Amino acid sequence: MTVTVLAIIEPDVKPAPPLAKVMNERLVRFAKELQDTHLKGLETVEPLFDDVVIYIGYNSKYSIRWKIVNDVPGGIEAEVADQCAKLGYIKWKTTVFGVIDKS
Repeated sequence: MTVTVLAIIEPDVKPAPPLAKVMNERLVRFAKELQDTHLKGLETVEPLFDDVVIYIGYNSKYSIRWKIVNDVPGGIEAEVADQCAKLGYIKWKTTVFGVIDKS
C-alpha cells in the first residue's frame, strides 16, 4: 500500500506572516513524519497496489486535523485514526455534502 500524507495550507487560517512560515514548515514536517514513521507499517498491507491519501492541516484554533480523502478499508481507516490520535491530531469534520467544516 502506498501512503501519501499531504500538508494542506488553507488561505483562511492566516496567522501573522512570521508565524505562518513556521507553522507551514511545521505542518510539512508533521506530514512527512506521519507518512514515513507512524504509518510506515501500512506499506506492507495487502494489496500492495492500493493507496491511502491523507490530508493534514490546521483548524481555526491551530490544532492539527486530518482526513483520509480516498476510499480505504475500515481497518486502514482505524489504523490511521489510532496513529493520529496518539499524535494528538483531530479528525477533520465534513458535512453531509462533503463541504469542509471550518471548525
